[in-house]
Amino acid sequence: MAMSCRYAARFCARQLRSASALRAPTQTLRLGATSRRYNSTDAAAEAPANPKIAEIVEQISKLTLLETADLVSSLKTKLNIPDLPVGGFAAAPAAAPAAAEEAEEAAPAAAEKTLFTLQLQEFDAATKAKVIKEIKSLLGLSLVESKKFVESAPKMMKENVPKEDAEKIIATMKELGAKVTME
Repeated sequence: MAMSCRYAARFCARQLRSASALRAPTQTLRLGATSRRYNSTDAAAEAPANPKIAEIVEQISKLTLLETADLVSSLKTKLNIPDLPVGGFAAAPAAAPAAAEEAEEAAPAAAEKTLFTLQLQEFDAATKAKVIKEIKSLLGLSLVESKKFVESAPKMMKENVPKEDAEKIIATMKELGAKVTME
């Protein structure tokens, strides 16, 4: 999700405003006519007691917007955190049982697979040139790339191929002396 820096700054300011309003409803926020600033002494008073965490917070605060986005995506993958839709925090727990029931109902319907992955397993050395030419025409590769592709078998050829097309490709490659599997 790409957003401009101005939009991101406004979004963060709104989040800070709502968070500070929830924390201290008795404090009032003074807004100038041209700029909006928060009192940084509130943030300093809430500094973590652990020096290790304080150092991490200091390092994160010096990151650019793009570096922060990379950090967030890296943490999500490392910690296996799923992406939640914006505003989905409150609706997610209520929708979870219904989604689980729908998934169970959809599982039998999706039992028949329509799209397959083709993988080149092996080929006869005598028909290597013919297999390379066929791979070149199927995948749109150059002759050198096709040769490297065939020599690196077993290797995935195509993904999301309809069943009829997959069967035609397998038959053609079998005639040429190559073994292709459909998964």
